Amino acid sequence: MNVRRNAAALAAIGVLAAAAPAVAAGPSPSPKASVPAGLYGKSDPTYDGVWRQSLTLVAQRTLGYRPAAAAVDWLTGQQCANGSFAAFRATPAASCGAKTMVDTNSTAAAVQALHATGGHDAAVTKAVNWLKSVQNKDGGWGYNPGSPSDTNSTSVVIGALAATGADPAGVEKDGKSPYDALATWSIPCGHDGGGALAYQPDKKGELAANADATAAGVTAALGKGFVAEAGKAPASDACAKAGHPAPAQLADNGGAYLAAAIAKSGHLMSAMPGATDQPDYGNTADTVVALAADGRTAAAKKAYAFLEKSAGPWAARTGPAAYAQLILAAHAVGAQPGDFGGTSLVTSLNALGPEPRMQAAAQQAKASDGGSHAGVWWSVGICLVAGIGIGFLLSTRKKRQP
Repeated sequence: MNVRRNAAALAAIGVLAAAAPAVAAGPSPSPKASVPAGLYGKSDPTYDGVWRQSLTLVAQRTLGYRPAAAAVDWLTGQQCANGSFAAFRATPAASCGAKTMVDTNSTAAAVQALHATGGHDAAVTKAVNWLKSVQNKDGGWGYNPGSPSDTNSTSVVIGALAATGADPAGVEKDGKSPYDALATWSIPCGHDGGGALAYQPDKKGELAANADATAAGVTAALGKGFVAEAGKAPASDACAKAGHPAPAQLADNGGAYLAAAIAKSGHLMSAMPGATDQPDYGNTADTVVALAADGRTAAAKKAYAFLEKSAGPWAARTGPAAYAQLILAAHAVGAQPGDFGGTSLVTSLNALGPEPRMQAAAQQAKASDGGSHAGVWWSVGICLVAGIGIGFLLSTRKKRQP
C-alpha cells in the first residue's frame, strides 16, 4: 500500500523496473499541474492524486470521520465513464479517451475509498466491473490494462474486491483466481528469500524476494484491503513448504519472511534503484499492517515503534498518503495516531485538505483524534480527578473536546 503507486510516474515514461517501486518522493510542486480544490496535499498530483486522496479518505473513515463533501466529490469526479480511474485527470470534465492512462491501482484504491465513505454504490460497481474486465489470464492484474500481472497490483485489486464484499477466490479468468496468481509468485521455502513474494518474475522467469510485494501479498492473501486489524497468531514462525500454497499458508510464509526482515532493526531498507542506504518508511508501514493482520503482533509493534520514533519527518515531507499509511499502521496495532512520537498524525493529515467532521457515534475515534492530544489530556484528567473531583474533570474534558 505504499506510495509505491508513484510507479505510475515511471510507467508513464516506460522505465518501470521489475522490482516494485518503494519509497515515495517528497512534495515537488509542478509548474504543469496545479492542485485543485478538494484534493489533499500541495505537491504535484499528476502521478498520485487519486491514490493519495483514496488513502486519505480511508484513513479518515477508519478514525470515525466523515470526509468533507468537497474531498469525496473530487474523487468521484476523477472516474471515467467506463468505471476506471487514472492517477490524475487535470480536466475531469473532459471524457476519457484512448490516451487516458487509466490503471488498476488508482481504480482499486478509489473503490476502497468510495465504498468506505458510502453512498456511491453505482460508482463502486462500475469500477469493480472494469477491474474484472481487465483481469489477466493468470488470474492477476498488472498496473495498466494488458500489462503483465504483478503482486502489488493484484493485491490492491484483491483489497478492493474484499472491501466490497466480493470473494476474490471467485473472481476468475480462464479458471484462475488472483490467489492462484499470488501463489505463483511465492518463493518456496529453502530457497533464497523463501516465504517472500516476488513483484513478478524476471525475464528468465526467476523470482526474487521483494519486501514491498510481500507485505502487499500477505495482506491480500488474508482477504484484507487497506484496513486491517490484528489477526490470529500463526501456528509456526517458520516457512512451511507447500507446492502451491493456499492463501492462508502464503500469508503465514510471507509473514515469517517479513518478521525476520525487520527483526534486527525494526524496519525495511530502501530497495529503490539508485536510492541511498536508508530506512524505507512507507514499506515499513505496510509491513506493520501485514504483520498485524497475520497475527505477528510483537513484530508489528516493534516496526511501529521504529516508525513512531523516526517517520515523522518523512511523513511531513511526503504528505497525505504517508500520514494515511501511518494512521492505518497505528490502527492495525491498536495504537493512537493522535499521539505519534509527540505529534498528531490525525491533525497533520486533516490540515492538508478540506476539514472532515467527526461523526457523533465515533467516540472511540475522538480518543485518538490529535486535535485534543488525547493521551496528554487523559493524564491531566486523572490528576484533576484526584485533586478536585470528577465533576470538574468532566466539565474540563467537555471544554477540551474538538
